[in-house]
Amino acid sequence: MEIRHYFGAVQSLLNDIPFAAVDRVVDILMQANRAGQTVFICGNGGSAATATHFGCDLAKRPIVPGQPRFRVVALTDNNALLTALGNDIGYDAVFAEQLLPLVRPGDVVIGISGSGNSPNVLNAIRVAKDAGAVTIGFCGYDGGRLKLAVDIPVHVPSNVMAMVEDVHLMLEHAICERLLALNQEAALGVTV
Repeated sequence: MEIRHYFGAVQSLLNDIPFAAVDRVVDILMQANRAGQTVFICGNGGSAATATHFGCDLAKRPIVPGQPRFRVVALTDNNALLTALGNDIGYDAVFAEQLLPLVRPGDVVIGISGSGNSPNVLNAIRVAKDAGAVTIGFCGYDGGRLKLAVDIPVHVPSNVMAMVEDVHLMLEHAICERLLALNQEAALGVTV
């Protein structure tokens, strides 16, 4: 595929962004932040990198003096724990096992899976739902099982993993920019 065709395809995908779902994600994250809840994020491969990136951006980008900071944990970031759980229990449990002692009702768990069928992400969503957390899924392809398992699916309808990952990263950036704007408005006393 030529470079210009790649970008043309990504540009076409941007026309299909489920903005209503993305707006709901922003609302859920802001409500969780105001309530002092924790946001957990997980994914594999490129989606693990996006989970780490999202965790970093959510912890730092929306900071506004006088406004609460996000409590966020990227479940992808403790390599020792990931490999211990993978080795001793199984890779399908690496995120669920981390969530079990931590997740509480009202927390938010975000699963990122290009295919929508990553067993370890799906298991984390199951643990989250059992605990009473709000679940969000960023998925691609046909959405897979993740699209049906979460409270709020954010589906990027493409069968090209690289493009799905591109758009997922753009979405997390856009979400964090919106959260920053909402915090800035709140700091100025504007009703959000």
